[in-house]
Amino acid sequence: MALVTLTIDGKQVTVEEGTRIIEAAKEAGIEIPSLCYLKDINEIGSCRVCVVEVEKSKGLQAACVTDVAPGMVVHTNTPVVRAARRLSVEMILSDHPYECVTCPRNLNCELQSLAERLGIREVRFESDDEIKPIDMSTPAIVRDPNKCILCRRCVAVCEKIQTVNAIGPYGRGLSTEIGPAWGESMSESPCVQCGQCTLVCPVGALYERDYTEEVWQAIYDPDKFVIVQTAPATRVAVGEPFGLAPGSISTGKMVAALRQLGFDKVFDTNFAADVTIMEEGSELLERLATGGELPLITSCSPGWINFMEEFYPDLSQNVSSCKSPQQMFGALAKTYYAEKIGIDPANMVVVSIMPCTAKKFECQRPEMTASGYQDVDYVLTVRELADMIKEAGIDFDSLPEEEYDDPLGISTGAAAIFGATGGVMEAAVRTAYEIYTGKTLEKIDFEEVRGLDGVKEASVELDGTTLKIAVAHGLGNARDVLDRVKSGEAEYHFIEIMSCPGGCIGGGGQPIPTNDEIRQKRIEAIYEIDKNMPLRKSHENPAVKELYDTFLGKPLSDKSHQLLHTSYTWRSPFGSMIYKDDQGIWALDRVAQSQVAGESDS
Repeated sequence: MALVTLTIDGKQVTVEEGTRIIEAAKEAGIEIPSLCYLKDINEIGSCRVCVVEVEKSKGLQAACVTDVAPGMVVHTNTPVVRAARRLSVEMILSDHPYECVTCPRNLNCELQSLAERLGIREVRFESDDEIKPIDMSTPAIVRDPNKCILCRRCVAVCEKIQTVNAIGPYGRGLSTEIGPAWGESMSESPCVQCGQCTLVCPVGALYERDYTEEVWQAIYDPDKFVIVQTAPATRVAVGEPFGLAPGSISTGKMVAALRQLGFDKVFDTNFAADVTIMEEGSELLERLATGGELPLITSCSPGWINFMEEFYPDLSQNVSSCKSPQQMFGALAKTYYAEKIGIDPANMVVVSIMPCTAKKFECQRPEMTASGYQDVDYVLTVRELADMIKEAGIDFDSLPEEEYDDPLGISTGAAAIFGATGGVMEAAVRTAYEIYTGKTLEKIDFEEVRGLDGVKEASVELDGTTLKIAVAHGLGNARDVLDRVKSGEAEYHFIEIMSCPGGCIGGGGQPIPTNDEIRQKRIEAIYEIDKNMPLRKSHENPAVKELYDTFLGKPLSDKSHQLLHTSYTWRSPFGSMIYKDDQGIWALDRVAQSQVAGESDS
């Protein structure tokens, strides 16, 4: 590609032809502010905060939508530019509620930071907008239209990255609002609750449903035995809200913080990830041996499961019946562990620390009650955990390194890599190969499925049987893979799908900001954890062996099916109005039938 040389604030910069001014400025060490820009995703110039002066051009130019040109001379900090930016931000603030101290994004809000950067101390304009109701209809995502600045970042991510199209602009002019079509609630939309919108929202218009107060109350209740599990991806991100670099491995400090918060036991979801591999790997081998439905598709990501149920219910038989590690843990905690220590599961509260907002929805699914109770009571994101630690006045950086409690805190490196895209596949291959062949897998680092490529393909030789595998992360990439499978263009035996770009390390509940550079650093830390673990294969976990020897019997046993496996729901365009009847046939309820009939008549 041809190169272009231009001058920005007196500095010569050479970049590729087609580069936007905002990106070229970064090469010169100049940050041009913006509230709507996301490279390659949302380049619409709507907020008008990134305006610059370009010599020989009429008027100010939006740097996020203007390409560089040879000999172009750009000024980013003239009096006219500064005045225009201040005016744009003041106009946005005039329609924005002054609730900074009570907002979930306080001190981590791009609008707040930009107002400070521009030195705005007063807003000269007033708004008479009426207060709009806050949408809290889902267990995972809250939408506050009063704080929306119409940047459309959430729309772009939902449409272009996740291909869900749950939200978009509706209304016209000053009445424009971002949300589900026809003013419906989030629960009525096809939202899969992945939370990617919350990561890119520059303000507090979209955020996770907060359950920290409920968790505090459980901790304070002397009659409750409160245990906590932490997902693989949390340990490489939880330090970020406390000033640690992205990818800092903070496992021991996180464990110490959770103990100091008052949890009775601190366990690791990685234990259940090892159990997941035992079940899912066995399920794959059984399908290969008996001619079962292939490809087998992993089921660890609840955002992906919601997506499948909404858009690809016809592939539900291909999806592993295994619950996610979070839900396996909850079921085992309130049965196996409760029995082991003599605790009434009715008095046990299971809390999850997750990188994922969809986990909040998952734990409330009616089928997640295998223990006889709700298996997981509350899910907190990494952001919520950080808030709890700060509220308790704990100096995170000075905490000692502490270990998880036994036995549900014992895990392997295979479980740790669940946090990165390709990790579930790699962990499964390590175990499935050795169970199938009876041989030791010499090279256990399966680099073919690592990295941030949207779709990765590889093959594994199992004593003469070639296992074709694929890995997709981000639901747009998942859609591409599934469409090719359905059309017969692609043929696989095993597919890993993660809802969020980068896998769980890029989950909707991770610290903000989360971008590809940060995702890569977290991924590198995940594989560093794996490399340093004494055990790196799930079937070598001694606590998992004991679980099967004394409680479950073997993978895919009746007891493991009862506790660790699940079924799926068809969430058609009519949502919950489609259900399975007594004969196991998908059917419409009467309301949906009348709607279909009405549409047919018209």
